[in-house]
Amino acid sequence: MDKSLSAAQAHYLKARSRHRHMVLAGQILLFFLFVGIWELTAYTGILNDFIFSSPSRMVSCFIQMTKDFSIFGHIGITLAETVGSFFLVMACGILIAMILWLFPFLAELLDPYLVMLNSLPKSALAPVLIVWLGNNVKTIVVAAVSVAVFGSIMTLHTGFKQVDSDKIRLIYTLGGNKKDVLFKVLIPSSVPLIINNMKVNIGLCLVGVIIGEFLAADKGLGYLIIYGSQVFKMDIVMMSIVILCILSMGFYRLISLLEKHARKA
Repeated sequence: MDKSLSAAQAHYLKARSRHRHMVLAGQILLFFLFVGIWELTAYTGILNDFIFSSPSRMVSCFIQMTKDFSIFGHIGITLAETVGSFFLVMACGILIAMILWLFPFLAELLDPYLVMLNSLPKSALAPVLIVWLGNNVKTIVVAAVSVAVFGSIMTLHTGFKQVDSDKIRLIYTLGGNKKDVLFKVLIPSSVPLIINNMKVNIGLCLVGVIIGEFLAADKGLGYLIIYGSQVFKMDIVMMSIVILCILSMGFYRLISLLEKHARKA
């Protein structure tokens, strides 16, 4: 413990650390309790393990698929498509939001169309994208981008408009222009907003990728879910869903680490 801290500060930090450990322990306990109940009910026949599978059957299925490394190929495909679509969404979202901020008339002109496109069910676009782009990875990435990009543009643009107006006036008073405001006030002030937007978009991109893989893939976790449901191999379906949960948690954790690093900088 740092000697420069007062007794009250040291007590507060110790209490916070104890609280975090208790929350983590509770989360782990809930996880194992859920898995244990699921396994027990499947084993005793309370749940039909043919329909609901069970943790042990999923583990067995995963081990079986690791023997020929097929599961790693499916995970890798879904990961690559998700990461690629995520970077496209963030790049397009930030760029278009900045353009709309620079040109308010254009923002007013496009606002109803952005709202319409954002509220459109993206699963309805997937069959059209297959016709336009073909049954390939490009279709899946475009489907994933379409799920997240319009909401990202609207959120970032709204955040840009709420940047401290006093700082903007100060830049103009000192002889600056819109470019100076953009790179010296707008972007630095919007870093927390951008990171929060990243947390939302990574999940939406994963959802979009799975939608695309349902319709236009012969590899990936979305393909495994559709394949498993069609041939009634629910172990494959449930295993794929659990892997997707792990991936989404991993993505969120990585962005949380980025957020901590940004706060320290």
